[in-house]
Amino acid sequence: MPFTETALHGAYIIEPRVFEDHRGYFFECYNKKSFEEHCGQKVDFVQDNESFSGFGTLRGLHYQTGEHAQAKLVRVIKGRVLDVAVDLREDSPTYGQHTAVELSEENKKQFFIPRGFAHGFVVLSETAIFAYKCDNLYNKESEGGLMYNDPALNIDWQIDHKDTILSEKDAALPKFGDHRKAL
Repeated sequence: MPFTETALHGAYIIEPRVFEDHRGYFFECYNKKSFEEHCGQKVDFVQDNESFSGFGTLRGLHYQTGEHAQAKLVRVIKGRVLDVAVDLREDSPTYGQHTAVELSEENKKQFFIPRGFAHGFVVLSETAIFAYKCDNLYNKESEGGLMYNDPALNIDWQIDHKDTILSEKDAALPKFGDHRKAL
C-alpha cells in the first residue's frame, strides 16, 4: 500500500492494494501498524463519520482548534470528490498553502490530513458518499473554518462557482488571516 507525502508535510495520499476477481473486490482500508510505520506518527482514531451529498455540494473548509484539533483519514465510498487540505500550522514552511486530491470509488485513494489543517471537499459526481476517521471527538466550541473561495488561498475547486452548494454556516466563514488560530 503506497503512502505518498504531499507537498504539505505530514499529509499523505494512501493507495490501497485492491484485489479484484469475478465476485468483486477486497481491500484493506486501514491498518494501524502500517499507517503509523509509513506516516511516522501515532494516530488513535476515535470517531468515524459519513456524509451523502449531491453534485456541487462543498463542505468546508473546517478544522478544530487547540486540544480538540483533529487529524482525519478520508475516502470516498461512492462517487467522486475533490478533497482539499490547507496548512494552518503557523510554524510550517507551507503555512497558508493547500493541496488537493481527487478521491473516488474507482481510485480508492485515501487522504490523511494531520492536525493543524483545514479540510473540505466538493462533490464532482452526481452524488457521493464520503467517509472519514477522526482522531479526536468533535467539539462545537472549538470549530473553525475558512471561506472556500478566498482569493488568498486560490483553490481551484474544479466546478463553476454558480454550481457550488454551501450550508449557511459555510457561506459565512471568514477569509484566511481572519480565521481562528488552529493550534
